[in-house]
Amino acid sequence: MRSILWLCCLAASATAQPPPIPVGPDAYRLWERWPYQRIGVRAYMRSTYDRSGGNERADASHFLYQEADDFNVTVDVQGPGVLYFVRYNHWHGSPWHYEVDHKDHIVQESSTADPLHPAKDSVFLPERLFPKPLAWTWSETRGADLSWVPIGFSESFRMAYSRTFYGTGYYIYHQFVEGAKLSRAITPWDGNTPPDADVLDLIRRSGSDLAPAGKGGIREQSGRIQLAANRTISVWADTHGPSMVRALEFSVPRDQALAFSKARLRVTWDGRRSASIDAPIALFYGAGILYNRDNREYLVKSFPMVVRYGPDRVHLSCYFPMPFFRSARVELIGADAPIADVEWKVRSVPYRDPANYVGYFHATYRDHPTPEPGKDLVLLDTTQTEGGGDWSGQFVGTSFIFSHAAVLNTLEGDPRFFFDDSRTPQAQGTGTEEWGGGGDYWGGENMTLPFAGHPTGAKNAQTAVNEEDKIESAYRFLLADLMPFGKNARIQLEHGGVNESTEHYETVTYWYGLPAPALVRTDELMVGDEASERQHGYASPDATTPYEIVSRYEWGPDTLPGREIYPAETDRGRSTKTSSEFTLRIDPGNFGVMLRRKLDYAFPNQRAEVFMADAKSGQPDWKPAGIWYLAGSNTCVFSSPSQELGATQHVVQTSNRRFRDDEFLLPLALTQGRKTIRVRVKFTPVSTPLFPGYPLPELAWSEMRYTAYSFAMPKFRLKGNRR
Repeated sequence: MRSILWLCCLAASATAQPPPIPVGPDAYRLWERWPYQRIGVRAYMRSTYDRSGGNERADASHFLYQEADDFNVTVDVQGPGVLYFVRYNHWHGSPWHYEVDHKDHIVQESSTADPLHPAKDSVFLPERLFPKPLAWTWSETRGADLSWVPIGFSESFRMAYSRTFYGTGYYIYHQFVEGAKLSRAITPWDGNTPPDADVLDLIRRSGSDLAPAGKGGIREQSGRIQLAANRTISVWADTHGPSMVRALEFSVPRDQALAFSKARLRVTWDGRRSASIDAPIALFYGAGILYNRDNREYLVKSFPMVVRYGPDRVHLSCYFPMPFFRSARVELIGADAPIADVEWKVRSVPYRDPANYVGYFHATYRDHPTPEPGKDLVLLDTTQTEGGGDWSGQFVGTSFIFSHAAVLNTLEGDPRFFFDDSRTPQAQGTGTEEWGGGGDYWGGENMTLPFAGHPTGAKNAQTAVNEEDKIESAYRFLLADLMPFGKNARIQLEHGGVNESTEHYETVTYWYGLPAPALVRTDELMVGDEASERQHGYASPDATTPYEIVSRYEWGPDTLPGREIYPAETDRGRSTKTSSEFTLRIDPGNFGVMLRRKLDYAFPNQRAEVFMADAKSGQPDWKPAGIWYLAGSNTCVFSSPSQELGATQHVVQTSNRRFRDDEFLLPLALTQGRKTIRVRVKFTPVSTPLFPGYPLPELAWSEMRYTAYSFAMPKFRLKGNRR
């Protein structure tokens, strides 16, 4: 009873300030804060995807614009942030331009000098700035060049490819509310300072026991059970009060590994109605099946998950920190065959921070035996999970089987992630194996890295030695590059290049979540609606009259043979070449405000200076709030020469997807304590042609809808035995 009362008091007093956000190298070294809320952070994943929703050139070589033949831009961001991850296909595109705060740095791969004869054991250059284990090339990943080296920027960041042959890639970066509580100031990358040695040492320990051990309140319990077929057995339970599981381990005799693959792990936090972890044990630990085709020591040698084969036993370890506040229960559910001699171990530590600082750890399993043609697989929809409602937390990875028949061309499917009501994916990838850290289907080879891998599956059905060898799996874990959400998350994966694959998928989505919002919608202006404009004091003397647009968002293919998948929609709005003003309600207790704008993406490179004032002031005292910039448009430039060193091409492509949702973070100093804000956006045109010599189209600022979301601490209380 004491722990319950203590928790209620703690939850009631947890108000105050959000937990600090680990940034830069701290996003690794403070990895025990994986579960902690990231209030005031937005994550984005951009890529070279086919803008039409198809799979042209395997989603390669679609550029925002070309500043020169050797400067083909894939990312263009203004404001402060950190680039946490990049993925290229082999050396294609190198040398790459990393333009940080307007200063250009050249990053390349050692195959660049003679790409027709790629360097064996290739590396990023300068190698000391991109060392293992934060950077890997195709010679070890089986097809991709990957970098998890944090690249900070305080004003702007651009990435450009010098060459365009098969120029595919995706990139994850974070941006922050100005004034948010960061673990350190964002330091712009200087192109000279290597990653911190302690961070490299930490990631090198992947595959070993990373959890705290010894004294200091650490509790470790272990035991041995017999798991009967099709029966549920309680493995471990804890009622010590607020704690955090730091290691969850199992082992079985090697000859029991295949049978154990099909057992199910179920973990329930604080007596909730639904288990937050409920997944096949092999898939939970990052492998589709515990079949070791070539007798490797490590099937999975990742940072949070490990599957290691000893001389006599197979060891499975999970090091995701998993907080709970009152109780935890771990169960195993047997499959068709009994499993003898299952050893288990759980290590936990006291949890002493406020209850609303963290989220419960989830592993949400979904079986997709018959994917729907034209529609993405939905791996997670938090509005439909554990009772639905609002959830805040962060998406931290996936483990998935993409074929039970050693079919690899289904890997053309792109990941698409939507957060907090956005209809535009904040994350859009280029393919499934790219998401799993590979390229060209990993060449059919297996590999395992700290944050990505393809641990099981033969090259094809013909070379598979048995049915188990046909089970193809992959994993992708997010640490520094995790993706926060404040209201809801929808994680989707295309099956095949245009959602045409019939392969049987099984997926586990890892996420931290608390059943309370950290992002609250407080107001919305419908531009072009007379009543809404009047209510919000909308003023834009030079704006166009409202006009209708019939278009689509950037989703999957519009049609498949015989039917329309995503019909066009109608909406209305205005555009301006000067400025507009409006008033929005916000939560005065906010920790920053996010504005979301629905726009017509036919206008390229929309840029505006944003100003704010007190909405109650008769004479607004405008304060600068930053630059709102969205690079590119629904028209891109495609360059896909037939040869590695072929000349850059200038193929103009315009998609039928003009609707887009875009976001802007308002500084905390201008929003906190206010119930209403007056916003002014002043259009500042960017006269950048699609490529040199191409005529500039009409430039304007488009506005169809402005929605205000206030960042807030989740109002979470644990009551009774249920949610």
